[in-house]
Amino acid sequence: HVQLQGLGEAWCSPGGSLRLSCATSGRTNYVMGWFRQAPGKPREFVAGSTWNWGTTVYADSVKGRFIISRDKAERMVYLQMNSLKAEDTAVYTCTTRSGDITTNADEYSYWGQGTQVTVSS
Repeated sequence: HVQLQGLGEAWCSPGGSLRLSCATSGRTNYVMGWFRQAPGKPREFVAGSTWNWGTTVYADSVKGRFIISRDKAERMVYLQMNSLKAEDTAVYTCTTRSGDITTNADEYSYWGQGTQVTVSS
């Protein structure tokens, strides 16, 4: 139900920008989320958005730099990542669930395959 679209790997120099894309079912009562997991670190919530209401939630570490958005007609969700830092290097995965946005990964139902994002000079 959730698929990544585009490159399975992405890279950028510090201060640069990348955009990740994910195809979804587009169900109006579902919410979308992005999680990431860096080497040696636990998986963490990055951003979430309702599909129909436009509500968004961001982790403190990415506020002001990352933007989650969606295209209802194309049933796509995006993560725009700006001012990237080396600390953003991780595998990013999109996910979805019915109900409210949550930062708990265990409460999401469907997962994409993940994209390796590397931020390095």
